[in-house]
Amino acid sequence: MSKIARIWLDEVVIPARPGSINSPETDHALHKLPVGAKRGWSQQFDTIAKIIIRLELDNGIVGLGETYRGIPMALAQEIAQSLIGIELGSLCLQDLPLPQGRVYDGFECAITDAFARCHDLPLHALLGGKRRDKIKTAYWTGHRTTSDAVRLAGQAQEMGYDCIKFKCKLGDPVVTWCAEIHGRCGDDFRIVLDPNERFDDAVAAGRLADGLADIGNVLYLEDPIARWDMEEWRHLRGKSRVPLAMHISLPYVEMGQIAQDMARALRLGACDYFNFNGGIFAIHRLNQTADLFNVKYSHGSELDFGILEASYVHKCAAGALNHLPSDIFGRLIRQHDLLVHPLYFDQGWVSVPEGPGLGVELDQDALAHYSRFAWNSET
Repeated sequence: MSKIARIWLDEVVIPARPGSINSPETDHALHKLPVGAKRGWSQQFDTIAKIIIRLELDNGIVGLGETYRGIPMALAQEIAQSLIGIELGSLCLQDLPLPQGRVYDGFECAITDAFARCHDLPLHALLGGKRRDKIKTAYWTGHRTTSDAVRLAGQAQEMGYDCIKFKCKLGDPVVTWCAEIHGRCGDDFRIVLDPNERFDDAVAAGRLADGLADIGNVLYLEDPIARWDMEEWRHLRGKSRVPLAMHISLPYVEMGQIAQDMARALRLGACDYFNFNGGIFAIHRLNQTADLFNVKYSHGSELDFGILEASYVHKCAAGALNHLPSDIFGRLIRQHDLLVHPLYFDQGWVSVPEGPGLGVELDQDALAHYSRFAWNSET
């Protein structure tokens, strides 16, 4: 098999579509992690750069990758240089010789895409093959006023979605949102509320869950309280008439999120569902564990571009119980996804891309437009 000959890195910022994140009256920053000298929850996600990776083999095949937000370019350059000259077939795709953490997954994506293209296989074939041709997704938005929440839910329903996911926190009128959305959209339209652990404690979260259960349209609460306190999760789950989902986000390792959280949650009976996001093989392992325990799950995201989202679709297609609506949005939020042909969405479902590897093509013109710094391994 061929060697890695050169790597291009582009630092890219793609703004969100106007009005796609929050209402003007509730315009809260949604990036949870600290960036540089700034604390978490102080920057909006679409202002933070991501890095697009193009990894070319000496046979001319190019694998595509995309990092999460806020990866230092200097670190990405160092990793890229370390990969030059490596024989692709010598690598264990499940355990690449890369530093763990947020930087790993973008390079894993590019390497795995190149490997699958070399063998003329879709990426999901490396995970055992697809179980379905399309993946259920949810409409997504941030913090909203009640009137705006109802408007967006109606808009989502008109587009064929039957679920919308809101970011929220304690103090947001979530019960009122859900009641008025029920009046607008009816019994079959569902809501996911994701406060990112900001419902404070089990008492406050339990009070909200009681009010939401009476309305009956909340699919689940995602990360309502602090994730480290799983005993309190178990207590809340025992009292709540609304299901709980735990988001295991492996890119958030610096915030203490690790794969072993799933084992602890299952042992304690702390949640009803999971929402996973992370690298290709790491999440495939979590998916298979959830399958063994007969627990449904979805795929999370960091509101990414099209390359990472394509990898998410392949992972979802390979999971047996990936039946909950996943956080895959296409161009719903961002001005562009950097794909020549966007992922195909229809009535709230996204189709698994066809063709070798990820099955997507990078839009070079869009990359040039949104890139603010470019580097390659030959400079």
